[in-house]
Amino acid sequence: MQQITERPALLVIVRHAESERNAAKKGNVYFPDEESAACVKGVPDHETPITQKGAMQAWITGRYIRRRFGTFDVVYDSGYLRTEQTRDQILRAYTSEERERMKLRTSDRIRERDTGYAYDMTIEEAHRYFPWIKEYFKEFGYFYARPPGGESQSDVCERVYRFIGTLFAMRAGKKVLVVTHGGTARAFRYNLEKWTGKMYVEKIKEAELKNCGLIVYRYNHETGRLELEEHGTTFWKEDGIE
Repeated sequence: MQQITERPALLVIVRHAESERNAAKKGNVYFPDEESAACVKGVPDHETPITQKGAMQAWITGRYIRRRFGTFDVVYDSGYLRTEQTRDQILRAYTSEERERMKLRTSDRIRERDTGYAYDMTIEEAHRYFPWIKEYFKEFGYFYARPPGGESQSDVCERVYRFIGTLFAMRAGKKVLVVTHGGTARAFRYNLEKWTGKMYVEKIKEAELKNCGLIVYRYNHETGRLELEEHGTTFWKEDGIE
């Protein structure tokens, strides 16, 4: 008797490849200085491309994804340029016939977190215009506090929850690949692993993903849930040699 699956059979989540803003910010929340911001300042977040290094990361990742998981029934991206470019580089690993069998879909529910008015600011500018922000985040908590004009981590988790509901309703028993963003990928873990807001903050470092890092969930028929199989797997090296 065939078992009925009410969840995707496989869910692979990939953070986008290195973007030009990633490279310019060098791991900081804000730009270190005006010089580092110059190359991307004024470029909307959804139009930020990946770097040449990012293209290499995604291409290598695609070869390993195909080798390990084969083809997918559907591939989602966030509609942001960097996730579309990452998706395209990953899919280069597949034959044209294999690509034709995979549905490509976009959902803005898995877009990057809106960081608000400080989006293009340097560290000095953020401190000057929002001197109260550090105390505000301390008082309200990292999970619930909203940057001026932006979204809280909780807001992101809520829209990802709605996206997951769509997956459950429309992609039961299917193999699904999702190309998204670091914070959004963390929101998948929050929802699928039933974290609390407190757990989210405690697991920030543990749940951090490098560019083109993977999170893999596989359906467990005994529990009826998607179970975490691995987190943070990457296939590229800094020198580009596999």
